[in-house]
Amino acid sequence: MSSSLLFYHSQRLEMKAQVADAFIAKFQLTPDEMNLLRGTKDEPITEDFFKALGRVKQIHDDVKILLRTNQQRAGLEIMEQMALLQETSYERLYRWTQNECRTLTQESCDISPVLAQAMEALQDRPVLYKYTLDEFGTARRSAVVRGFIDALTRGGLGGTPRPIEMHSHDPLRYVGDMLAWLHQATASEKEHLEAMLKLVTIQGSVEENIQEVVGHITEGVCRPLKVRIEQVIVAEPGAVLLYKISNLLKFYHHTISGIVGNSAATLLTTIEEMHLLSKKIFFNSLSLHASKLMDKVELPPPDLGPSSALNQTLNLLREVLSSHDSSVVPLDARQADFVQVLSCVLDPLLQMCTMSASNLGTADMATFMVNSLYMMKTTLALFEFTDKRLEMLQFQIEAHLDTLINEQASYVLTRAGLSYIYNSVQQHKPEQGPLSNVPSMDAMSLKAAMAQFDRYLSAPDSLLMSQLNFLLSATVKEQIIKQSTELVCRAYSELYAAVMDPSNEYKDPETILHRSPHQVQTLLS
Repeated sequence: MSSSLLFYHSQRLEMKAQVADAFIAKFQLTPDEMNLLRGTKDEPITEDFFKALGRVKQIHDDVKILLRTNQQRAGLEIMEQMALLQETSYERLYRWTQNECRTLTQESCDISPVLAQAMEALQDRPVLYKYTLDEFGTARRSAVVRGFIDALTRGGLGGTPRPIEMHSHDPLRYVGDMLAWLHQATASEKEHLEAMLKLVTIQGSVEENIQEVVGHITEGVCRPLKVRIEQVIVAEPGAVLLYKISNLLKFYHHTISGIVGNSAATLLTTIEEMHLLSKKIFFNSLSLHASKLMDKVELPPPDLGPSSALNQTLNLLREVLSSHDSSVVPLDARQADFVQVLSCVLDPLLQMCTMSASNLGTADMATFMVNSLYMMKTTLALFEFTDKRLEMLQFQIEAHLDTLINEQASYVLTRAGLSYIYNSVQQHKPEQGPLSNVPSMDAMSLKAAMAQFDRYLSAPDSLLMSQLNFLLSATVKEQIIKQSTELVCRAYSELYAAVMDPSNEYKDPETILHRSPHQVQTLLS
């Protein structure tokens, strides 16, 4: 055989060897890669495992080229081999990931980068991916329940912070500490899941997975939480504390749902149930207080000021509204509560005051009612959402003020000697003849009355009803004096007009009434 022929054969063999090597490099794994994927039971998963798994997937995809050539048999064999190897690899990865999740039972939970890569790989096997998430949820659920019970009964490491149950005598702090712990735990669990699934790319599924697993994890603490908060609420720590607890529960419901959406559905439902229960018992407590007001209605005190029952109830209302004003509950919810609180307390209060005053004389009743309504008004004026109620109270105050203005005016007219004369002027009709002929309306009688009226003009403050000195508001007292004086001036004007009227046949009327209405008004103002 000639040397050129030998050279040709040798080149051909070399080319075949190169093709074979290239074929093996492209369609076969190295022994090391095979060992990484098969691994032993206790061997950890490393970065190299995922590279080898990537190679298997690549070969599985590339081998499809062979199926379009005359190497179909080889292609099918390689494809089958890679499919088997993939299943073995996923099985091993699943077992390792499952074991990793089972170890995450400490309160603090570190998600390793390898675990995040494992979840990324397992998304190609939805069943294994779902089982792994379930395993993680179960491990974290027991960790959170244990952590919550420890926080309640044992406290932190070395006793700091102290066990939450050490504060069970202080209902607001006790409930607040439990909810704050759960708020923190819920946020942390969401973060753990986000770290674990950060490489997963299934469209729209990751958020759903997180919601579902957080819901499962937090469900475990619902029973111990509910039992403890129920104990606090049912013990009825008083209307103000119940209201503060109700607002606290509402706040944490709002805050937790802001972090995790509605994923912690059972936890949020439990908090909402406790909020509604505390609110219900709060309103029961207020209604009970209000019904007791009606059971034993006190007589008004001698100074016609607010009764002790009114003062106590307004103090209670002030405390409730103060806690309401500072609460972090959304505005519309606060407003709805406010309307309910006010109608629950104010309506029975008004009823009590009316019943309490029912046996008093006109002026005493009006003074007592003005004082009571004034106290209600000054209490409400400090708070939001009270405009309608303030308007209503002002309307009622004005009705009683009208009574006092009329009473004070008639008190002055009676004691200044003008009451009978003014009534006679008002009732006199022209067809009855001249006014000067009516009994006790002659010039002599009028002059005598005017002497008495002059004494009043020289010292108007001497004719004040004693009730006016009991009024709590100096402004209200001034208003009554001013408006009742205007009524007295109006009465004098009518009398003056009648005496000056020639048809009433008073001789020298200027000598009877020597002051004009304007002069009287000037003296009194």
